[in-house]
Amino acid sequence: MFVKICGLKNETAVAAAVEAGADALGFVFAESPRRVTPERAAALTRDLPAHIVRVAVMLRPGADEWNSVRDIFQPDWLQADADDYGLLDVPESVGRLPVYRDQPEADYSAAHTWPEHIVFEGARSGVGMQADWLHAAQVAHQTCVLLAGGLDPDNVNQAITTVHPWGVDVSSGVETSPGIKDPEKIAAFVKAAREAEGAHAG
Repeated sequence: MFVKICGLKNETAVAAAVEAGADALGFVFAESPRRVTPERAAALTRDLPAHIVRVAVMLRPGADEWNSVRDIFQPDWLQADADDYGLLDVPESVGRLPVYRDQPEADYSAAHTWPEHIVFEGARSGVGMQADWLHAAQVAHQTCVLLAGGLDPDNVNQAITTVHPWGVDVSSGVETSPGIKDPEKIAAFVKAAREAEGAHAG
């Protein structure tokens, strides 16, 4: 189970995510209480273990904004809307994690051509809105889904059991207030995700 902790802003939160065993850390470069500068993200990840994926999380970025993040932060992956990539200069060395938002009226049971890995989240980004897990499960039958939106240590086990995603992504669900991460909640989230993965494998 791939686990991403998103919206990190300070050394304490980064250290907590690394210690908990997260696979990826997300840094937000969009209007948000979690927003950081490329310089700040680069400083926070300077000494990260090599196996941890550094993700730039962006919302409709302009070319100049992306170029700054690309050149200063130098992310491993870019997370952005699926149709943004054609407008940006994204090197082949940067992985793509396209975002798809749940639409209540959509029929996800029908076969669809998806990218190899996607983020599937609620209808609005960055506000803890939960996706319809049955919709997410239908998509997860067709591609590798990183499930996001409204997850927390208390519901991630049920989410994994219902959706069978490739991974889970959390931000507000491990905070004490918007943008302020709780190390204990981060540890609890990763632990619950790993336990759910083990139970499903069993």
